[in-house]
Amino acid sequence: MEKKLDLKHEFKRYYHPAAGAPEIVDIPGFQFLMIDGLGMDFENGDSQNAIQALFAVSFKVKFLARKAQGTDYVVMPLEGLWWADDPNDFIKDNRERWCWTYMILQPEWITADLIHTAIQEVKKSKANPLVEHLRLENYHEGLSSQIMHIGPFAGEHPNIMKIHQLIAENGGSFDGKTEKHHEIYLSDFRKTAPEKLKTVLRQPFFEG
Repeated sequence: MEKKLDLKHEFKRYYHPAAGAPEIVDIPGFQFLMIDGLGMDFENGDSQNAIQALFAVSFKVKFLARKAQGTDYVVMPLEGLWWADDPNDFIKDNRERWCWTYMILQPEWITADLIHTAIQEVKKSKANPLVEHLRLENYHEGLSSQIMHIGPFAGEHPNIMKIHQLIAENGGSFDGKTEKHHEIYLSDFRKTAPEKLKTVLRQPFFEG
């Protein structure tokens, strides 16, 4: 049996940083299946529907590609871009005001036409109001500071400060809105104990 391509291993430097200290990497452009929303609640409302829609279409695309092209690959993990119109909403934990883009990386040979076909097929079988709002889009972060966080989401702050400090030490800056906070959820948070969650924390920045 042909081995499935696992892009997490192909791009190990971007998806498996060290947990001890932050590092600076230059992230290339990738294409993602994306959807936007508001409010931080993984298990309810738009967040839940958006995540379900992303995975349903991503798995449908995988099966369509395997049938049409003979290629097989592992569906990538959920990722999230986070920002707020008022940065104080993060400090005050006003989660209902947090903006997000949830996304899943797609192999470079996946086309917009294939995504469209998958969306139409998923719409026939799943009553999810957000499926039709998915889009395929290129995203290029460039220079970024990142670290692996192991533990609950509520404990991320010290590691976030580490990546911010590394940026400052290298003369970089970011505004938190154009250069959005980025998280990659390597663990299934529905099934994994909070203390064992693995999350890549990343902050793109610009020099000078």
